[in-house]
Amino acid sequence: MTSVSASSPAPAASAHPLRYRDFRYYILARLFTTLGQFSMMIVIGWQTYSTARLTMGTHAAAAQLGFIGLAQFVPVFLLSPATGWIADHYDRRRIVILAVLLQLLSAAILAWATWEENISLPLLFGVAALLGVARCFSGPAFGSMVPRLVPMEAMPRALAFSSMIWQFGMIIGPALGGYIFAAFAAGPYLLAATLFAIGTAAMTLIPPQPPSEAASVDRRPLRQILEGIAYVRGNRLVLGAITLDLMAVLLAGSTALLPVYARDIFHVGAQGLGELAAAPGIGAAFTALIFGLRPPEHNVGNKMLIGVAFFGAATVVFGLTAFMPSGIARWVAMGALFTCGVADMFSVFVRQTLIQIYTPDEMRGRVASFSLIAISASNELGEAESGFLAALIGPVSAVVAGGLGAIVTVAIWAKLFPEIGRARRFDAVVDDGPATGQEKER
Repeated sequence: MTSVSASSPAPAASAHPLRYRDFRYYILARLFTTLGQFSMMIVIGWQTYSTARLTMGTHAAAAQLGFIGLAQFVPVFLLSPATGWIADHYDRRRIVILAVLLQLLSAAILAWATWEENISLPLLFGVAALLGVARCFSGPAFGSMVPRLVPMEAMPRALAFSSMIWQFGMIIGPALGGYIFAAFAAGPYLLAATLFAIGTAAMTLIPPQPPSEAASVDRRPLRQILEGIAYVRGNRLVLGAITLDLMAVLLAGSTALLPVYARDIFHVGAQGLGELAAAPGIGAAFTALIFGLRPPEHNVGNKMLIGVAFFGAATVVFGLTAFMPSGIARWVAMGALFTCGVADMFSVFVRQTLIQIYTPDEMRGRVASFSLIAISASNELGEAESGFLAALIGPVSAVVAGGLGAIVTVAIWAKLFPEIGRARRFDAVVDDGPATGQEKER
């Protein structure tokens, strides 16, 4: 069952999640940490590509963008199973605070290096890996806190609102990073450090989030990590939702190549890069706002599949803008990226809500860690795949091929995991027995 802190009002099915005090502080922390993260990452990508391009040429520099994604993914892949167990057995709030402080340290290092004009590829790769370590710990703990802060009846709207705030950070963060970097190179990192500090302060106002009693019974890490793997494998709905996102975004992740499009195809510089990077977030935030007011209630599984298919199609259109007249290419690209954000928000919202509802609280950290591996594999490893493929066949071909691959993935997953299409509503409960992914209507 979901527990709500004593400082929150009595649960009510019609209550908006913002009525709950602790959820409001959670949203503030999520907003500021997301702003800090994305204002940094867009500049890290730009500095990596620009630094490598001076000595290696365009194609080799695109490959360095792949290595940046790989540097973030490796820590997530190696550590996430353990950090998921930690999130289930220790105070989740404290874990988030320590992880955000590590991100603050990373921002301070890059601010100093940029100010001293001492940026290098090894330093950028090292800080990217450090940010990957921070995400290993913050992801499972942060993602599994929401069911503790609101009642179950308010959780779909709470997750939609949380996603909207995250997408808002994706919109404003890259734009801030691009604009400020154009005026003051160290500015985005100083801004990120300040935002991480504010996010940490907001998180300290939430009461401690100790492990549930069920999680405290057996504290053998290896056995419980294996139990988490068994749960994900046994719950076909959860497994299908996680792996669908992994494969689709792994193939169609075009964001790693935005510096290439901004610099060498559209010739719009760092400011234009921020605008391109913000376009998917605008579309996603628009969709999340609608879901926050009125979340989808029927045929949710098929809507997730359709969302991923549209994501792939919009990625293809974005890739083909390289062949369009310069007067319209950038605007079509912005529209395609906006559509990517809309479609991605459909699939992300449905996936996150289904996973949260179908997972018992004592296992949410471990399941969230495997979801984080999938998300990181699809994002960071997808960036690596895009960078390496762009170096091999060119950036335009890499983007178009990835979008087509995402569409094919939807068709395959619809056959492999029919449980996704049978997920009709969110108001389902999990059987007390072994997880099977079967739902019972209330």
